[in-house]
Amino acid sequence: MHLTREVRQQLLHQNEDFEVNTSYSGKNITEYRRYRITAGELHIRSSGKTSWADSRFDHEYVATDEQTHRFLREHLAALNADGL
Repeated sequence: MHLTREVRQQLLHQNEDFEVNTSYSGKNITEYRRYRITAGELHIRSSGKTSWADSRFDHEYVATDEQTHRFLREHLAALNADGL
């Protein structure tokens, strides 16, 4: 399936409240991410900490077109793609 802008938007609308959680742990960082489709947009919440003192972070933002495209491509099998 070719993920054009129109197809991506349709997937987002068809999969309202779809959520995926990931985690990453490296030498100097631990990060947790929650991806959630809400109101036709992909929202990303990133939280964790680094090795520096008082270095906890917690950010939430709307994904860019590129991030949305990559997310939809990686999770297409789990999404509702009926009619596309």
